[in-house]
Amino acid sequence: MARFTKEDIMRKAEELDVKFIRLQFTDILGIIKNVTITVDQLEEALDGKIMFDGSSIEGFTRIQESDMYLMPDYDTFTILPWKPRKGAEARLMCDVYMPDGQPFIGCPRTILKKVCERARNMGYEFYVGPEPEFFLFQLDENGRPTTVTNDKGSYFDLSPVDLGENARRDIVLALEEMGFEVEASHHEVAPGQHEIDFKYAPALRAADNIVTFKFVTKAIAMEHGLYATFMPKPIFGENGSGMHLHMSLFKDGVNAFYDENDEETGLSQVAKYFIGGILHHVKGFTAITNPTVNSYKRLVPGYEAPVYISWSTKNRSALIRVPSSRGNGSRIELRSPDPSANPYLALAVILAAGLDGIENKIDPGPQTFDNIYEMTPAERLAAGIESLPGSLKEALEYLSKDEVIKQTLGPHVYEHFVKAKLIEWDTYRMQVHQWELDQYLGIF
Repeated sequence: MARFTKEDIMRKAEELDVKFIRLQFTDILGIIKNVTITVDQLEEALDGKIMFDGSSIEGFTRIQESDMYLMPDYDTFTILPWKPRKGAEARLMCDVYMPDGQPFIGCPRTILKKVCERARNMGYEFYVGPEPEFFLFQLDENGRPTTVTNDKGSYFDLSPVDLGENARRDIVLALEEMGFEVEASHHEVAPGQHEIDFKYAPALRAADNIVTFKFVTKAIAMEHGLYATFMPKPIFGENGSGMHLHMSLFKDGVNAFYDENDEETGLSQVAKYFIGGILHHVKGFTAITNPTVNSYKRLVPGYEAPVYISWSTKNRSALIRVPSSRGNGSRIELRSPDPSANPYLALAVILAAGLDGIENKIDPGPQTFDNIYEMTPAERLAAGIESLPGSLKEALEYLSKDEVIKQTLGPHVYEHFVKAKLIEWDTYRMQVHQWELDQYLGIF
């Protein structure tokens, strides 16, 4: 049920001296877009009458069918706290609609809403708690981002080693003013790397939160003269940035993943089937959860990122980890996604995979208790442990064979996403990289 009405927002805008409103949405690749309007157009915007040119947005429409409309989600109305309070700026997250009043089939937010509705028809509400990581880098004299970190900190370090602490503090304060419940923030393993975790929420709101978090983090970092990047692996030899997802299903207000009678795992059969569905489809959806060429520089052994397809209650090297919390805190943690993913599409395909596991009773197989990184290829083969795709091209090939994931995306998003990513792969493949020059120029 909506918390805000049209009248609520009009009143709040007047009380808070709002002068500008950003109507925000994402393209297929997850890049945040906005149409900024003045407060005089707010009523029209709340009625879904603000139009934009869809042909200028990645993967939306052709030039001859470019008119599209933005339909705001009233509950996402919030003030941007780092902007001036006199003549304030606000934002609203939006769904994209066609001129005939129908939801646009290429809107990532709409795709997630459809899968969440399917879950509700099965009696479930999907909750997600994201753990996005990012780097803070210095800017050069021209204001361009570098890969020079502003600290030499490591996991959980404090000032003066963690010189990004002030920026991270202001990011947390801004998020809290915008209604986030921040659970933890800390320095991560690599120099200049940080993590901010916020409380679990229904999937659609969690995806909105991820998009907002990235937008806020970049804006606040700039206020500190820093550049925030969610690129998965910006520095060779250091850990990359992931976006672990803690997930659970609730049914009638009760955690459907918990079973007090299962002494080994504490997980219900529903949870195990959900895990089975994810493990079964993970190769097919990895192109969505890890969508860049650079994503696969993170998914390599030796840097804490998951590489092997497995699950466990007692093994942090597993792809799916089951935290020790029980009862309403029962959940699973998927460790492969990274923050370059479009969160709406990522959550949509993960949920679809899990629901397929429930519907088809897909067994996840036995847990893996050994450190998978230390196992030989023969030992992994004997244990039935497969690997995630090793490149964007390989991930796209698996995606092309997974009908459940393709149907979840729909033909429009699937075709445009694959087309864009194949162009990205070919551009990367044809480049001559510095490593090649260093390795071969003086030899041949």
